[in-house]
Amino acid sequence: MDVHVTRSAVDGTARAPPSKSYTHRALLAAGYSDGATVASPLVSADTRATARAVTAFGGAVDPTPAEWSAETDAVEVEGFDGRPAVPDDVIDCGNSGTTTRLVTGTAALGDGGTVLTGDSSLRSRPQGPLLDALTDLGIRAESTRGNGQAPLVVFGPLSGGEVAIPGDVSSQYVTALLMAGAVTDDGIEVSLTTELKSAPYVDITLELLADFGIDAEPVGSDTADGAAGFSVPGGQTYAPEGGRYAVPGDFSSISYLVAAGAVAADPDGAVRIEGARPSAQGDAAIVEIAERMGAAIEWDRESGVITVERSALSGVEVDVGDTPDLLPTIAALGAVADGDTRITNCEHVRYKETDRVAAMAEELARMGAETTEEPDTLTVHGSESDLRGATVDGRADHRIVMALAVAALAAEGTTTIRGGEHVDVSFPTFFETMADLGATVDRAE
Repeated sequence: MDVHVTRSAVDGTARAPPSKSYTHRALLAAGYSDGATVASPLVSADTRATARAVTAFGGAVDPTPAEWSAETDAVEVEGFDGRPAVPDDVIDCGNSGTTTRLVTGTAALGDGGTVLTGDSSLRSRPQGPLLDALTDLGIRAESTRGNGQAPLVVFGPLSGGEVAIPGDVSSQYVTALLMAGAVTDDGIEVSLTTELKSAPYVDITLELLADFGIDAEPVGSDTADGAAGFSVPGGQTYAPEGGRYAVPGDFSSISYLVAAGAVAADPDGAVRIEGARPSAQGDAAIVEIAERMGAAIEWDRESGVITVERSALSGVEVDVGDTPDLLPTIAALGAVADGDTRITNCEHVRYKETDRVAAMAEELARMGAETTEEPDTLTVHGSESDLRGATVDGRADHRIVMALAVAALAAEGTTTIRGGEHVDVSFPTFFETMADLGATVDRAE
């Protein structure tokens, strides 16, 4: 689907969608339990994939993922109580790398073989370190093509143990091991062989596990950042208080609304974002980043409301080692700001749905932005950029699509974004929300 976004002023109130990261983890944690309610889940293609996986392992989800809609405010999960069945068929994870990695850990618990695959993008993403870790823990875990990429074949059961794993490819490997390790006989001790990137995502996992009654902790640090590893005892039971878990708002998605307000809010108005309550999400850093760039922004943490006005922005340097999903948003802001915006420590961002470093450099260039791309750094030269409407490719990546839409709000003329339907992965109502705020958006099927 092509989406045409014309330079516009935005104003009004929008509500953040529920967190994709928390929804994935909550659905799977409810699957590990003997039953739980997940309230306020994000309804998206990716989270449906995780819910389908829970069903494949012997659980049940009501309403079924196929029946989910914008009106779905809670789902009842009948779990498999820490003992996943061997699936009757291949598990199709679609485009969801999070689903693939997290449920690879679940598959390791089954007394038999599980095959996991997905679309062409997912089948190009690295899974090798997790497969190696599971192999070191004594089970069979392989890539069918021998290249560390899906399709994957995993034969359990996993009893636990000690394992070392690199931390600089994906924090989701650690999450998969911790979630599965809690229900093994022996528990799992994870040692990191390299610095952990995206550490706040492991903090999300630790926070959610605690909410489900699971004891897991970093080793050598109070948080995932700086930890030498992680430990989770075995023989535990997943059980949220009162049998219910509520998903918080998503700061990755909030980042696009913050950026839209900073670059395109009506001069006499502002963008007000509800549902922004504090949590372990690293992407809450977008508030501080926007403020450093000069945005007039206020965050009422108690009420969970962010208000942002259009502002004269200036380039800054941002390390995204812990916040990789913010790179596209920061790049879009940098294209509008004066001076250089230098995004560092971002090599791991190349291994997402697409190479997001190259994608933002190339697509912003089509719109008139000047950028310099290095292996671990993206610099956007805002003072040398003159954004204008163009036809750009969303690269089948929800975050690229939304970031380009933000840039389009400040570009002269109309920008056509190809593949607009991919926002369904994390923010299905994104374009409706932008239109409600006053953006000129035209969707052509």
